Amino acid sequence: MYDCAIIGTGPAGLSAAVNLKLHEKNIIWFGSKSMSKKVMISEKIANYPGLPMISGAELNACFIRHVADMGLEVTDRMVSQVMYSKRSRFSLLAENELFQAKTLILATGVSASRTIPGEAALLGQGVSYCATCDGFLYKGKTIAVVCADSRFEHEILYLAELAQKVYLFPYYQNCTVKRDNIELRNQRIVSVNGTGRLSSLTVGEGEELAVDGLFCMRTSIAPTTLFPALASEDGAVTVDRRMATNIPGCFACGDCTGAPYQIAKAVGEGNTAAHSVIGFLAD
Repeated sequence: MYDCAIIGTGPAGLSAAVNLKLHEKNIIWFGSKSMSKKVMISEKIANYPGLPMISGAELNACFIRHVADMGLEVTDRMVSQVMYSKRSRFSLLAENELFQAKTLILATGVSASRTIPGEAALLGQGVSYCATCDGFLYKGKTIAVVCADSRFEHEILYLAELAQKVYLFPYYQNCTVKRDNIELRNQRIVSVNGTGRLSSLTVGEGEELAVDGLFCMRTSIAPTTLFPALASEDGAVTVDRRMATNIPGCFACGDCTGAPYQIAKAVGEGNTAAHSVIGFLAD
C-alpha cells in the first residue's frame, strides 16, 4: 500500500509529488509523462513569480526536467474509478489493475471535454471509461469510441479487435487509426440514449446510431465522476484551507478546486495538499 496516490501531472500534481518525495513518502503518481498539455500550449505566462514572460513550452520543459532530477516516476495510466473504505483506505482502478493508498490527492485539472448529455446516467450500463476493463463485454458487438487524445489510439485498436463494428469520434486532429471495422465520424455526439441501458447515440444533425457500448477516452475524468462521494459545488471539488475534501485522507488541488485557474495558484495548492497528507499520515 502506498502512502499517497496522486492523480494528475499538471502543476498542482507536480508540486504535490515533489514535496512528498522530499519527505520520503512512498507515492504512486498517475498521469501523462509529458506533464501538462494546458501549460505546454500557452503562448506566454506573465504572472509566474521569477519567470516573467516564459513560454508554456519552456515552463513545461522545466517541469519535465524537475521530475527527472527528483527521480520521480509517472504511471501513465488513466484512473477510471476511486473507492474508499475506512479499512482499506483508497482503492484506484487503472486499466484493470487495482492500486491502494493510505491517502489521495486529486489534481485532475478541468477537462476540456464536457460530458455528453445522458453519459453519466448510463455509466456502467453501456458507457465505460476503461477499454481493458470492459472491452471483453462487447466482443462481436457494435460500439462507439470518443477519443480526445492520440495517446489512447492503442486502446481503440484493442477495442476494434474485439468488437464487430466501431464508430470512432476523434476529438483531435490527424487521427491515424485505421482498420476495416472502424468507421471514422467527424461529428459530435449530441446525446447518449437509453432507459436503464445504452441503446443509441444521437449524432450530428439528429442521426441515430444503434450501439451496444460507448467508450469515452479523455485526458481527465471529473473528480466527482471518479469518486461520486466527493462533495462539490458548481463543478468544483469542495476543499478547506488544508485542501481537505469531505472524505478523510482525500485532498484536492489545482484547477479542479475552482477559479482562479492559474499555475501559481495550482502550485501553491499542491504544496499545501502534500503537507496536509504528511500531517494526516503522522496522525
